Amino acid sequence: MTFQEINDLWKESNLGYGNDLPLRTFHNHQKAIKDIFDVYIECDKKDGYRYYIDEPERLEGNNLCGWLISSYATLNQIQADSKLENRILFEDIPSGQTWLTLIADAMRCDRVLRVTHQGFYKPEPSTFEIEPYLLKVVRRRWYVVARSPYYSNRNRERDIKPNDVYLAYALDRISNIEETGESFVINKDFDANRYFEGCCGVITSDEPIERVVIRAYDGFANYLRTLPLHSSQRELESDDGTILFEYHVKPTFDFYQLVLAQGDQIEVLEPESVREKMRNFAINLMSYYEPKKKKKPCEE
Repeated sequence: MTFQEINDLWKESNLGYGNDLPLRTFHNHQKAIKDIFDVYIECDKKDGYRYYIDEPERLEGNNLCGWLISSYATLNQIQADSKLENRILFEDIPSGQTWLTLIADAMRCDRVLRVTHQGFYKPEPSTFEIEPYLLKVVRRRWYVVARSPYYSNRNRERDIKPNDVYLAYALDRISNIEETGESFVINKDFDANRYFEGCCGVITSDEPIERVVIRAYDGFANYLRTLPLHSSQRELESDDGTILFEYHVKPTFDFYQLVLAQGDQIEVLEPESVREKMRNFAINLMSYYEPKKKKKPCEE
C-alpha cells in the first residue's frame, strides 16, 4: 500500500478522528511496531513507494506475537470508538493480573524467585525457589514453567534422571512471590516446544507419543475442522461415512479432560488402552447420575 492509501484508511477509522496521518507519526509507528512486535514494515521504492510487511510468514508460527498484535489492535479499536466499549466481551483470566509482571521481569533478567504455592490437593502451602523459564496459558489459567533447584539438586546428588527438573505452577495458586536477589544461568538446551511436544495442556509425561483416532458425530467434524483439539490433528477417510480424526499426543489427564469436554460428540476408537480409559471415565460418570432407588414401605 502507498502512504496515501494508508492515510485514507487512517482517516476512515476512528483512530484518526478524521484527520490526516502525519508522515513523521507514521514512521514513529513503523519503528514502534518493529520494536514491540518484531514486525518489519518496509518500503519498496521501485514499486511506487509501496509499504509491505517483510517476511509475513514469520508471524504465522509466532503465537505470542499474534496474540500481542490481536490484543493491541482490539484495545486500540475499543479505545477509539466508545460505542463498542460494552459490545466486545472477553473471557477473564483471573490469575494473570497479580504475578504476571513480576514473573516476566524475573524471566527477562534470569532472576531466581521464592514463591509460596499451594496445590489443589495439598493441605498447606509451601515456599520454595524457582528459576522461571516460560509462561503459558491453558484454558483461562496462567502457568509459569520453572526449573526447580531443589529437585534438580536432589536428582544430581542421587544420580537420578533427569538432572534438571522443570515443573509448572498455576499462578492462581501462588499466594506470595519474593525476589531472592540471585541470578541463574538458563539452560540453552531447554526447548519449550519439545518440552510440551504431544501435550494437550500443561501436564507433561515421559511416555511416548501415541496415535489416537476418534470419530466425530452429528456434524461435530465441522467444529473440529475450525478449532482442532491438538495441532497434530489430521482428518482421515472412513468406510462408513463418518468422519475420523487422527492425533499424535501423549494421553495425559489434560488430554482426557479435553476429550471428555466434547461430551457425546466424539468417540475414541484407538488405541485400546486410551479407549479403555475413556470407558472407565464414562462408567464413573454414569454412576453419578444413576437414579436413586426408592425404598419400599416394608424396607423402612
